[in-house]
Parts: sequence; structure tokens; C-alpha cells
Amino acid sequence: MHESSTVASTSYMWVAAILFVITYGVVMSEKVNRAIVALVAASLMIILGVLNQEAAIRGIDFNTIGLLIGMMVIVAVTRQSGIFQFLAIWSAKKVQARPWGILVMISLVTAVTSAFLDNVTTVLLVVPVTLLITEELKVKPYPYLFAMIFSSNIGGTATLIGDPPNIMIGSATGLTFNDFAYNLSPVIFVIMAVTLIPIYFIWGRHLQATPEDRQRVMQFNEYEAITDPVLLKSCLSVIGIVIVGFMAARFLGLEAATIAMFGAALLLLLANWGRDAEHQSQQVTHAFNEVEWITIFFFIGLFIIVHGVDSTGLLRLLADKMLALTGGDLTATAMVILWSSAILSAVIDNIPFVATMIPMIKAMAPTFGGTEGLMPLWWALSLGACLGGNGTLIGASANLVVAGFAERAGQPIRFVEYTLLAFPIMLMSIAISMVYLYWRFL
Repeated sequence: MHESSTVASTSYMWVAAILFVITYGVVMSEKVNRAIVALVAASLMIILGVLNQEAAIRGIDFNTIGLLIGMMVIVAVTRQSGIFQFLAIWSAKKVQARPWGILVMISLVTAVTSAFLDNVTTVLLVVPVTLLITEELKVKPYPYLFAMIFSSNIGGTATLIGDPPNIMIGSATGLTFNDFAYNLSPVIFVIMAVTLIPIYFIWGRHLQATPEDRQRVMQFNEYEAITDPVLLKSCLSVIGIVIVGFMAARFLGLEAATIAMFGAALLLLLANWGRDAEHQSQQVTHAFNEVEWITIFFFIGLFIIVHGVDSTGLLRLLADKMLALTGGDLTATAMVILWSSAILSAVIDNIPFVATMIPMIKAMAPTFGGTEGLMPLWWALSLGACLGGNGTLIGASANLVVAGFAERAGQPIRFVEYTLLAFPIMLMSIAISMVYLYWRFL
């Protein structure tokens, strides 16, 4: 009897592994929409008996899903106020419309905004204004777009809500907004500053604009970008409440998803207060349409797939292999996780990679003296996966959004041209992260 159950569990391990590899391969090929791939594979996990439906639903991390949807709704309503366009024009005028100064300011605005809202939305809103400013200044937009890709991913690394990998890590481990900000912000400031150095030497020192062109930008009125001042006040108040909620989450005994969902519901209420039923219906439909449902359903499918693979014991096996490779040494394991996350996240989507690594790292707890001993490994995974996304155009969703805008503006960002410059700069940020991890946690 025992032998037949072992054979059955081994066959399920093979089924799960094959499904997982096929899913990864098809997602990377971009031939089929990634949400479709994930949902088909997740259904097959249940149909082929690796999981039953109850176990599959247990595998979905609803805290991550709720946090993502809540923040997406908040952003959908906020973008209608014009605040992002205001910030871009305001920052350009603050540096007297000097081309290099504008690049630095827009990078900083992108990084800070990406820390509190998702980086895809940030670039969606800041890129069009940046293209308008560079057109008026008659300077090439490429350096600005390149810097924006980097700053969106660097800024997103600093907090729990800035990048999906951090949301997943935080949800799986109970790490809070404060934990991420306290442990990762210091190195992010350094990386942001150091990243601007090669950008300056490659492009920045050559950026020139005539006094007439600069004067045209100085005549832009940033206040005209604010389309709805009443809505803006509501948005800023709710975002403030949500961020304070994240900071006090442990004290309040609330999960991040509850805080984000409450913020989204409160903002929808304030934005629709006193409006007629038809208008409310239109506004709520618009906000819900702005949610990236492809990403949400990709996550749902992915959680089920990874839970299926994990339930067969395959990830524990892989964790043991990694520990054997590093000799069970915490420093060596953290460095392997940091560098492998960075290089793999540059080539493949960092979301499925992080989803796979989370249960693998959890399985290492006994080796490193329990969950507390795993802290350096979580920071290594976060830094590697989020910063690694800068290495190529397909490394993170924000990169592809910027590339899409650039192409429409007749300034295409070529994959090879981008990678040749971006990959070394990304490796430099990982080298800084390695020193920081070793100095602070190991």
C-alpha cells in the first residue's frame, strides 16, 4: 500500500512540474495571453488530480489580490484629478526647464510615486507629459524614458505596495509596510543616486535646449492640469489614510488588503457623493474597468499552479538542493537568491519567479533557525526580483508600457540597444544591494 502511494505522489510531482514548465514557457513566448495560460494550467492542476478545488482555493493569496485591486481602484479614481500631470510640469519648472534638471526631477517624481502607487500606473501618467516637455525643448526623449523605466522599478522596490513581488512577499510572510520601508529604503536612495551617474555621462552632459525653447516650457501652467480640485482633495485625503493604515497595520490588527479595499470603497463613496444613480453607475464601472483584470486573473491562476507544485513536495526538494549547493550557509544562500533573482527577473516575468521562490525559501526555515532566520533571504529576493526587472525591456510591465508610448511617439526603444546599456547598470544596482545586505543583515 505504501509503495503505491509513493508512486502516485511521484507521478503527481511529474504532472505538476510539467504543467509548471509549460506554463512558464508559454508565458515567456507571449503567444497566448498570460491570464489565459495561468487559468488553463490551474484548471488542469485540479482536473488531473494534483489538487482538489478546496485545496486550490486555499492556495490563492487573497491578501495579495485584495491589495492589488484596492490600489488599482484608488489609482483609477486619482488619475482623473490630473495630479500626475501637475507634478511633471511643476518639477520641470522647478529646475528652470534645464534638460538635465528635468531628467533628474522626473526620475525622482517617478520613483517617489512608484513607491506608493504601482509603477505601471505611474509611467502611464508621467510619460505623455514627459514626451510633451521634450518635444517643446527639442531634445531626444530616449534618455528620459530610459531613466523613467529605471526610477519606476527602483522606487517600487522601497515599499510593500510599490511592486507586485513585494506585495506577494509581504502577504506570504506577514512583513508590513514599515518593515519594507525601514529595511529597503536606505539602499534604494543610494541606488537611485548612483544610477543617475552613468545616465549623466551617457546622455545628460550632452542635453542642451535654447533659451526660447526653455521659455516655452516655463509658460506651461501646471494648475491647468488639475481637472477636478474637489476630487483631488478627496484622493489625497484617502491616499493619506491608506498609507497611515499600512503603517499602523500591525497595531490595528488589519491585513493590507482590508486597508486598500476600505480606501477604494471610501474614495468611490466620496467621488460619487450626491450624484444621481446613472452617473454613479458610470463612474464605478469606469473605475472597475481600469483594474488590470488580466494581471489579477494571472495571479489567481499562478497561485493555484505554484500551490499544486508545492503540495507535491517538489519545491521542498529544490530548496534542499539549493541548501546543499550553498552548504547551508546563510550568506551564500542570500547571495545566490539575490543574483539569481536579478538575472532571471531580467529575462522572465518576476511575478511567477517570486511565486515559486516564496514556498522554497519557507522550506529553508529549519536550516536557519526558524522564520526569523529567513529575513535576509526575503530582502535578497525582493531586491533581486524588483531591481532585476530593469535589465531588459521584458523584465517588468512598466518597461513595456514605456516602450509602447515611445513607439507611438516615433521614438522606439529597441530591445538589444536598451539591454546593452540597461543590463550593466542593473548589475551595478545588484552589486550595491549585495554590499548592503551583507553589511546590514549578514
